[in-house]
Amino acid sequence: MSSKGMVRAIFLVVFAVWLMIWVMLPTKLYKNTWTPNLETTLNSTYFSGQGTNLLLFSFPLMFIASFGCAYLHFQNKSTDSSNHSKRLGLDSATALLKRPVVVMAPLGIVSALELTFAAMFVALLIWSLANYLYVSFGNLHMHKEGEKIWEAKLRSVSLRLGYIGNICWAFLFFPVTRGSSVLPLIGLTSESSIKYHIWLGHLSNILFAAHTIGFIIYWAITNQMAEMVEWSKTWVSNVAGVIAIVIAMPMWVASLPQFRRMKFELFFYTHHLYLLYIFFYVLHVGDAYFCMILPGIFLFLIDRYLRFLQSRQRTALLSARILPCGLLELNFSKTPGLYYNPTSILFVNVPRISKLQWHPFTVSSNCNMETDELSVVIKCQGSWSDKLYKELGSSLDRLQVSTEGPYGPTSSHFLRHECLVLVSGGSGITPFISIIREIIFQIQKPNFKVPRVIMICAFKNSADLAMLDLLLPISGAPPQISQIQLQIEAYITREEEQPMTETHKPLQTIWFKPSPLDSPISATLGPNNWLWLGAIISSSFLLFLLLLGIVTRYYIYPIDHNTEQIYHFSYRALWDMFLVCVCIFIVSSVVFLWCKKQNAREGNRIQIREIATPVTSQGVSPWFSGAELESLPHQSLVQATKVHFGSRPDFKKTLLDLKESDVGVLACGPRKMRHDVAKICASGLAQNLHFESVSFTL
Repeated sequence: MSSKGMVRAIFLVVFAVWLMIWVMLPTKLYKNTWTPNLETTLNSTYFSGQGTNLLLFSFPLMFIASFGCAYLHFQNKSTDSSNHSKRLGLDSATALLKRPVVVMAPLGIVSALELTFAAMFVALLIWSLANYLYVSFGNLHMHKEGEKIWEAKLRSVSLRLGYIGNICWAFLFFPVTRGSSVLPLIGLTSESSIKYHIWLGHLSNILFAAHTIGFIIYWAITNQMAEMVEWSKTWVSNVAGVIAIVIAMPMWVASLPQFRRMKFELFFYTHHLYLLYIFFYVLHVGDAYFCMILPGIFLFLIDRYLRFLQSRQRTALLSARILPCGLLELNFSKTPGLYYNPTSILFVNVPRISKLQWHPFTVSSNCNMETDELSVVIKCQGSWSDKLYKELGSSLDRLQVSTEGPYGPTSSHFLRHECLVLVSGGSGITPFISIIREIIFQIQKPNFKVPRVIMICAFKNSADLAMLDLLLPISGAPPQISQIQLQIEAYITREEEQPMTETHKPLQTIWFKPSPLDSPISATLGPNNWLWLGAIISSSFLLFLLLLGIVTRYYIYPIDHNTEQIYHFSYRALWDMFLVCVCIFIVSSVVFLWCKKQNAREGNRIQIREIATPVTSQGVSPWFSGAELESLPHQSLVQATKVHFGSRPDFKKTLLDLKESDVGVLACGPRKMRHDVAKICASGLAQNLHFESVSFTL
């Protein structure tokens, strides 16, 4: 077994043990909850075992996160990029598991492996609920005085639905932790796993809504509606739970696919209520259950705070290319030590347009070919991007921009295939630009076996052909594009013939003045980003345990044992949240400031091009009749391209005619197009097709 496989095996073993604890211990924990003196029993069970809960529920995943950081750091140091030339391929079992089996809305494209794990997770929830109910129903003889059996069962079912929702919350925040060290261990990125966050969010909201409705019905039929606004000192706060669900409902409604597409800004802003949601949710469930969901929230808060620190810096914007099809390419300065893989994304904020909105865009540059620049591509198809397009056309001296990232896969896994089929629709071509540039870079190395590349592009208008110009970087040495086996099939769906050159706007390149306040894009924690992140995770968690132990032993314990008064139930959860935030703030700030100081030294050695006045250069795209080919790379690109007017690509014929034994099929663009390609790969008509969707949406 390889070292990578061994690490993943260790991860899976620890994770499996953690899951077993998750399921079995709560059952034992609540076995005796239905006693005449309910609050006393729960107090003694909860409050005496917080250390045990932290050890069993929190420590395993925090260990995995820290261990994963160290592993990823040393893997990056020891892995030479020449290893990409090896044809690793996929064994039949792995290929079968990764093949799409469900292609439908609203689930999206689901592989056999994902479907298997989803079924196992649902089985876990059902088994847990059944186990909880079996234990609680067995103790109904000790129900509250004057309470009927069916009322006690209603209360029990409602309570246990909340417990099951808590299991969903234990996983909810991992997919949205962009700098996660857990996801790469199982070959995932935050972008590719965002659908898991969506699934878990919907499922947890359904469970919590049923939990709330069940208790409201119970209180109504037992004349206890006053319980709804009770904030107990010795037991859970019902009013905190009500506030939490009131906050959750608009977040949930705004995140529904139909609503999100029509009112994205409303979805964006309502989703930032998550901080209040977490706050009241933890106050409701108490510190015992907070220990169970702590790892996901802890890692997410570290990532969110580091992203906040990175976003406070202004980024040096060098230039912008404006294509006649309404596409923009922004070129930023970056530190040479910043490494990222193709299909990575960068989050961009332009305060001149909106100080709050951050939008993700695909990185089109290659960190090996363009060591001091990073480029992203933006399609003008929304209010934010339209405003940016107008700003760039208004002869600005400079434009203030902030960035987060880049984020992406930890390896160029697509190079393992013998043949690559890149299927794109419209601006969906942008992730493939970085892949082409990576292949161009790799062919310069000896013994690198170049995969055959077939790019199938569907555009609405011939002006969109200018997107192919982005395959060639704006600066640097001329790329050796003629050395790769590149075949481009471009389909213009809304035009029957090729237009003349003069009907199209010229391509513009705008160069901006540098500002002394701007800095190049760099890794948040410098070249040793993973190692420093592991140090932050482990140090802040250990500091949290230390401070929590001190507070518990010297402040809470004396109140509980030396007086007749029991320490307030909700105050314990407040202490937990406060100490988590303090520890993350202290450790992350110290490490970030230290790394920023080191990055500043490297940044001082980077010479940003000095431009006296903004420069705008114009040119004509070589894709239109009568245009002159400016360079040999442009000639090679045009020669490799075949343009089809008034037709659509026949994906089935193209894919099934491929003879290579290992064909990677990557699709990015409209959902229907991605689903059509996925269905062909899932049909079983060809065993050599390995599908992957590159998209933020389902």
